Amino acid sequence: MTVKGQVKNVKDSGLERALVLEIARVTEAAALAASKWVGKGDKIEVDRAGTEAMRNVLNELNIRGRVVIGEGEMDEAPMLYIGEKLGSGQGGLPVDIAVDPVEGTTVTARGLPNGVAVIAISEESGLVHAPDMYMDKLVVPPPAAGKVNLDWPMEANLHAIATSLDRDVEDLMVVILDRERHADLIRRVRGAGARVKLIGDGDVIASLAVAVRGTGVHALMGWGGAPEGVLTAAAMKCLGGEIQGRFIPEDDAQRERMIGMGVDPNRIYKTEDLAPGHQLVFAATGITDGDLLHGVRPFGGGARTHSIVMGHATRVVRFMDSIHLEDDGARVTVRV
Repeated sequence: MTVKGQVKNVKDSGLERALVLEIARVTEAAALAASKWVGKGDKIEVDRAGTEAMRNVLNELNIRGRVVIGEGEMDEAPMLYIGEKLGSGQGGLPVDIAVDPVEGTTVTARGLPNGVAVIAISEESGLVHAPDMYMDKLVVPPPAAGKVNLDWPMEANLHAIATSLDRDVEDLMVVILDRERHADLIRRVRGAGARVKLIGDGDVIASLAVAVRGTGVHALMGWGGAPEGVLTAAAMKCLGGEIQGRFIPEDDAQRERMIGMGVDPNRIYKTEDLAPGHQLVFAATGITDGDLLHGVRPFGGGARTHSIVMGHATRVVRFMDSIHLEDDGARVTVRV
């Protein structure tokens, strides 16, 4: 018997079992390609390399995929644009795809931490097609899921998170994008006694770090991209954490666009709203070293990658450490 909202039948995990390891190849390829441009200062080339490599591998998979979160609309992006069809043929699994080939193009180009390649895949309509605008976000770890509310004062949420983790508010580390718009939020978080970790880019990988114990971060707050909120929701659904978000239109054109897409500007969207699919797979591969993942580590004739790969229905989270022999005849001494 299948209980609504829960996957009880192993047959329901067929999509995940078919793709959970395959999508690791997708993010690994993007990370390897983008890593060639780490520290070279050219974020356009970083993004181009990662996007092209990710698209090539997606087209090798036995899927009939449709991009719902991508590099932009068709007239804005030549590859991985919203609505693009991907996959190897007619007999493949019908899926929706959300991608960020390089989350953190600027930090990757500058050789800074937490550049990653990210993807989520679900059954059709399993991921929300979010408009490209800001989203006010609150991300919390599994013990705090269901115990916070984006409408509450920030101080109340900090208290709820601390209580759920059996900590004091002073013990908490809150991740916030280092932007001028967050000056008041940063002041209030510090005024409440918590600590702040400012990041330049990459709130998807920062959200994953919130949901994984041992990373030293306990919440993410503030405005970030709405498409990244959908990717975060897919990860939170697999990890048991929670995202709450509200879409923030900055002008009338954005407001009309979101209303036309059926998005309510007054609603708090939670994990299940943003990623309603029963079958979800998520993968991220480090490009530069970060809190959760090692970056690509090149060696003569190849490179080593570090990824997190997970499925919702299969209830498995894998950390994958892979060695890629790229040159003919390349050899490597494997070490831990």
